[in-house]
Amino acid sequence: MKIPKGKKIYFASDNHLGAPTSEASRPREKKFVSWLDEVKKDAAAIFLMGDLFDFWFEYRTVVPKGFTRTLGKLAEISDSGIPVYYFVGNHDLWMNGYFEEELNIPVYHKPQEYTFNNKTFLIGHGDGLGPGDKGYKRMKKVFTNPFSKWLFRWLHPDLGVKLAQYMSVKNKLISGDEDAKFLGEDNEWLVQYCKRKLEDRHYDFFVFGHRHLPMEIDLNQTSKYINLGDWINYYTYGVFDGENFELKKF
Repeated sequence: MKIPKGKKIYFASDNHLGAPTSEASRPREKKFVSWLDEVKKDAAAIFLMGDLFDFWFEYRTVVPKGFTRTLGKLAEISDSGIPVYYFVGNHDLWMNGYFEEELNIPVYHKPQEYTFNNKTFLIGHGDGLGPGDKGYKRMKKVFTNPFSKWLFRWLHPDLGVKLAQYMSVKNKLISGDEDAKFLGEDNEWLVQYCKRKLEDRHYDFFVFGHRHLPMEIDLNQTSKYINLGDWINYYTYGVFDGENFELKKF
């Protein structure tokens, strides 16, 4: 993809809208919508890198209540012709067509490769990648099991959503609160994942979320790992101008 002159690509992750309550997260939602209004002025594309919601599950005819400002703004941006791409995280991995059908936003469940202005990217949420994170990896197998999803779908939405929201806030394996400190480069499992990927091919930029910490780490002289931080404590986002990638604060 060639980025038009004067345009940029934007990246954001880990908003966790709805946590710890809808009322408490509403100021953060309004701030995120203001950011979307700002970046749409020169955006060539917008990448949302997962955990936009603290919980999301799509029943056949029902989606979770709320988030009207965010969904409306994303619909407006998508309808204007600016492409938006969504990567599911560990809190919203039960997406199943709603974003594609209602918002014309493609949804990805695994990291994807892109080339922008001859710069190669590997992009994903980041959960369950690399060594470590074993407790979450086991839990993810349960969450993504078709039988588990079938069982949950048969709960009344009022009960199922309430139960899942409670677990999402309380369980640190799901929420990621345990990970919200820098572990040192040698112990950052996403850094190790990126280094292993570089053994097979070159990427200029690895862009992930999930860790809730804004990070920029040089993997070698030509490759960089970026973690986008979050919209709970940092309000950070990534921007690529066609040549350079920066982390910025809103």
